[in-house]
Amino acid sequence: MAFALIGIMLLSTSCADSQHQVKECVTGYEYGFLFGAWHGTISPIAFIGSLFSDDISIYAINNNGGWYNFGYVIGIVGVFKLISLLVNLIIIILGGSVK
Repeated sequence: MAFALIGIMLLSTSCADSQHQVKECVTGYEYGFLFGAWHGTISPIAFIGSLFSDDISIYAINNNGGWYNFGYVIGIVGVFKLISLLVNLIIIILGGSVK
């Protein structure tokens, strides 16, 4: 049942018209590695914001390609690694053990 629902959602959103928004966005500044790393780092917060506002995006469309993508992945990995370290530190402080 869940797979059918996901399939229906994907099929219904694949035809959304976004050409007007993309044309306006790609005429501006082209983002590179450092902005990719920053956007990856703030992506969990941006994702939550994007659920409530159409003006918030988690990925810059006007990027320079591979270097932006590499920075984005580095940012995502970094933020989740930091969260993991903080959770482990809290567990240790509270007297638990981390395996």
